[in-house]
Amino acid sequence: MKPVSADSFDIAAHVRAGDRVIFGQASAEPLTLTRALVARKAEIGPFSVFLGACYSDCFAPETSDGIAVSAYGAVGVAGQLAKAGRLEVLPLHYSALNRAYAEGVLKADVVLLQLSVDPKNGRCGLGFSNDYAVLAARYARTVIAEVNPAAPWTHDAELPADIVPDVLVEADHPPLDIPQPPIDDTSLAIARHVVGMIPDGATLQFGVGSLPEAVMASLTGHRDLGIHSGSMGDRLVDLVECGAVTNARKSQDAGRSVAGVLLGTSRLRDFVYDNRDFSLRPAAHTHGQDVLARQRGFVAVNSAIEVDLTGQVNAEMANGRYVGAVGGQVDFVRGANAAEGGRAIIALPATAKGGTISRIVASVSNVTTPRSDVDAIVTEYGVAALRGCTLAERARRLIAIAAPHFREALSRALYDQQRGTHG
Repeated sequence: MKPVSADSFDIAAHVRAGDRVIFGQASAEPLTLTRALVARKAEIGPFSVFLGACYSDCFAPETSDGIAVSAYGAVGVAGQLAKAGRLEVLPLHYSALNRAYAEGVLKADVVLLQLSVDPKNGRCGLGFSNDYAVLAARYARTVIAEVNPAAPWTHDAELPADIVPDVLVEADHPPLDIPQPPIDDTSLAIARHVVGMIPDGATLQFGVGSLPEAVMASLTGHRDLGIHSGSMGDRLVDLVECGAVTNARKSQDAGRSVAGVLLGTSRLRDFVYDNRDFSLRPAAHTHGQDVLARQRGFVAVNSAIEVDLTGQVNAEMANGRYVGAVGGQVDFVRGANAAEGGRAIIALPATAKGGTISRIVASVSNVTTPRSDVDAIVTEYGVAALRGCTLAERARRLIAIAAPHFREALSRALYDQQRGTHG
């Protein structure tokens, strides 16, 4: 099938009022198609979209009025929509999204994909993201694919043979660049504690944000590290070029970095292009418990909004508003706990709002990762290793890594809790 030009393509002829539209996330967003969708929204009539990690301005509050938006979390532009009161959140583990589409729990009427092209034989590939949008396409009424010559050909991410787009459209925009987030001094202080827990030869997963970026930036002195992560950005290139990441000691996918979604710039695109040392895999592989448990020395590094004195982690809510996601945190925490020599690290600053609010709290407002799964909590004040600890010992260790000016109040809160428990 030959792609049609963007100018001659009419998206309103394919999307109907009442449809639910799914599209690739992060740099895999097909900007030619999503911008056309928003531009023709009035002609189409009311429809809804499901957002992943969306970093374009297509669905910002000021441009997406009249479009119903749901998402698996308040990631990227979804955070702006949540603040505006326009986001419906689907609190699913990332690993459960594929199954939800396969079983019909979630539906997709129209799926928009961005495809790359293999320079050797012209095959189409997924380029930036081997995610739930691909599986949703199997069950959609209509699949529209944007063919982008600037999208990288990535290994293990060929478009499945059973997914045949109804229309191919020539890309009218380059892929979306997602620069590395800035790293602050507090994040670097936390990172120093985290990297002390990571041995040479470990296989690593990183969440998204400035704190995981700071950890990656602090790992340049390590050797023979491996990467097995849900997402990855430009920092991967730094770690490979400095010799920290070789993937040589991975028990699975030896010699290859593995991720499911790419969030980077042309530097990352150039690195992964037809690179057999990089593998773009679906969530069943990146987040699968059977896969993670077999990865010896697997260390998961994720962040949080707050942690309570029992070790419960909130990575979703702040001040009654959705600001994060369930995402893959629980998937990776449980995988790391099951792996031989694995560690599950939750890292967060000790305070928020200029030091006026403690992020180590007496009780969290929402539980993302239960205390029964938590291994280690890290702030700039140290490490609270909680695995095997009683509730009382957990509280003592967590108070010790809270900001000093909040420790007395947390101790009082703990005393009041214990007195209430014992009548």
